[in-house]
Amino acid sequence: VVVNLEDPLSPRVEATVPLNNGHSVALQFRYLFVTDADGLKVIDITDPTQPRLTPDNTIALAQARRLHLARTYAYVAGGAEGVAIVNIGQPEKMRLLQAFKDGLSDPYDVTVASTNASLFAYVADGNGGLKVLQLTSPDSQPKFYGFSPEPKPELIASYPTTSSALSLSRGLERDRGVDETGGQVAVFGRVGSRPLNLDEMRKLFTDKDGKPWYVENKPSP
Repeated sequence: VVVNLEDPLSPRVEATVPLNNGHSVALQFRYLFVTDADGLKVIDITDPTQPRLTPDNTIALAQARRLHLARTYAYVAGGAEGVAIVNIGQPEKMRLLQAFKDGLSDPYDVTVASTNASLFAYVADGNGGLKVLQLTSPDSQPKFYGFSPEPKPELIASYPTTSSALSLSRGLERDRGVDETGGQVAVFGRVGSRPLNLDEMRKLFTDKDGKPWYVENKPSP
């Protein structure tokens, strides 16, 4: 359900997209990634008032739960199937990279965060407690530099919890420039700069009719 919060005291429903027992959502750019009883799906929300479920674009998972998006990969807590790592470089043509199960029993939630220069996934593993996966390292992934290196997960730590671990707080995202209210939290080396607001961002990727711009990798003659 898409709810318009422009007037916080008078929210209104803008649109509804049917799902099969929808579970969790995560937003990246023009796309909303959702989990339901069928697995991982993608909704095009270029125009939030007219959301479009992308066709033939489901990563089938029997127990798709909470998820985290990190650049060109989605990490989905998949219960008995472990943590599904999905390539979302092309959001309308997702593909499963791998389902990581080693040392995991029943993941309910996963969040990805950077610690120093390394990338880790923290997993709420149900009765298995808290698990930590190192996603990149010089030994496992020689190409760990760059914008979005392919993850090579390794279980490196675990912590038993007194009750089932079902959810996690949000980790530190190295690219995050604003908080949920639009307030600036980082400058990224550009002194005096500020993050773009929504209207400014939309002008970079949509035309006057609200349709996304596209380019082709074909030079003009």
